[in-house]
Amino acid sequence: MGYSVYAIKYAQRDAVRSEHFLGGDPHEGSPMPMDYFIWLIRDSKGRTWVVDTGFDRSDAQERNRTLLRTAEEALALFDVKASEVDDVILTHFHYDHAGGVKQFPNATFHVQDEEMSFATGRDMGRKALRHAFTVEHIKDLVERVFDEKVRFHNGDVELAPGLSLHHIGGHTRGLQVVRVDTGSGIVVLASDATHYYANMDEERPFPIVLDVGKMIDGYDILRELAGEDGVIVPGHDPLVFERFPSATSALSGIAVILHRSRA
Repeated sequence: MGYSVYAIKYAQRDAVRSEHFLGGDPHEGSPMPMDYFIWLIRDSKGRTWVVDTGFDRSDAQERNRTLLRTAEEALALFDVKASEVDDVILTHFHYDHAGGVKQFPNATFHVQDEEMSFATGRDMGRKALRHAFTVEHIKDLVERVFDEKVRFHNGDVELAPGLSLHHIGGHTRGLQVVRVDTGSGIVVLASDATHYYANMDEERPFPIVLDVGKMIDGYDILRELAGEDGVIVPGHDPLVFERFPSATSALSGIAVILHRSRA
């Protein structure tokens, strides 16, 4: 089974290096902008999976982010209608990954048991742990549970031949990553298991973290999932546009092909 995998940028914000490493960075004032992505997976028969849902205009305004396009608008660039998507994988429930649930009215959402427990349990009574969550988004997901539109997973699972989810945690309790065997190589969508290549490569975790040890262990898991010849795609790194080719010339700076690295 062959797959095509794309990263689509939907938002951005200006930032400096000190914001992205636990304990700061020696070059604290150096610019290090943050990009926000959703991911699109297609198999050779035309079946589609969407990974994460971005956020909407109210989130952008409240959190001072620059929204370039909603998930629905981003997918339309690939002639995918959000209303017709059957499967959405949520890597975790932070506002920038689970803020567009309502844009997918007919989808089944694939989530980890531990993430739902985390986002609806006692941990959300602690400001330090809930600040990256938005309560309206969690309400949207709970409604989907009652509509029988959430499929819960407890650990690693294969959704289809060559397409699997892997529970890592660390950043949140139920963070999961996506492994895709494209037929020509492995693509690991790391989401926030590593926000930037530098977090993993330099073993310096991102500061929004529940369990530092699990986050660091997660770097090794990502490498194991990718193998020697596979690629790991971080959740927020603008370098993605340097390491992978544009999906089309018209989508330069917007979307890249992840199943094909730059020569």
